[in-house]
Amino acid sequence: MSLQWTAVATFLYAEVFAVLLLCIPFISPKRWQKIFKSRLVELVVTYGNTFFVVLIVILVLLVIDAVREIRKYDDVTEKVNLQNNPGAVEHFHMKLFRAQRNLYIAGFSLLLSFLLRRLVTLISQQATLLASNEAFKKQAESASEAAKKYMEENDQLKKVKLEKAEREAVAMRKQSEGLTKEYDRLLEEHAKLQAAVDGPTDKKEE
Repeated sequence: MSLQWTAVATFLYAEVFAVLLLCIPFISPKRWQKIFKSRLVELVVTYGNTFFVVLIVILVLLVIDAVREIRKYDDVTEKVNLQNNPGAVEHFHMKLFRAQRNLYIAGFSLLLSFLLRRLVTLISQQATLLASNEAFKKQAESASEAAKKYMEENDQLKKVKLEKAEREAVAMRKQSEGLTKEYDRLLEEHAKLQAAVDGPTDKKEE
């Protein structure tokens, strides 16, 4: 395997390892988000788009080159004189096998590049949604606690007003009872005085 295809194969293995690592279930999206926001990753992301475009162009060129090699070594019976070159068929088959292998390596590397980029984007979006969900949940809990506190204060205020109204009603009733007693007492005194005044007048008339 030539140097360039060894590098592509190594890159493919690294992509497979990265995809498997990102798919580990017990690592939460929040932890991945923290890793993505680290200084080293942010430095890589700064030049990530340019690197990604260059990588895609290189892999596409390698795929095209592999397809060209496959077309070159295909149909060996039409291109080689089997009687004069008995070992040429094996040689062409070996070249065809290498071209097909290179096509698979470059093709899967290209596919995993898009998959890896999409996977990182989805994990980041999921972490953002989880953070937003927690913020909304805390906000809802805070609003619920505030509403509960307001209702308790409102009930307490109603209770205080009701107690105050009851005390005022009791005081007014007692005051009314006192006025009634005082009025009855005055009536009795008035009746006594009237009787005292009417008594001597009746005796004089006799």
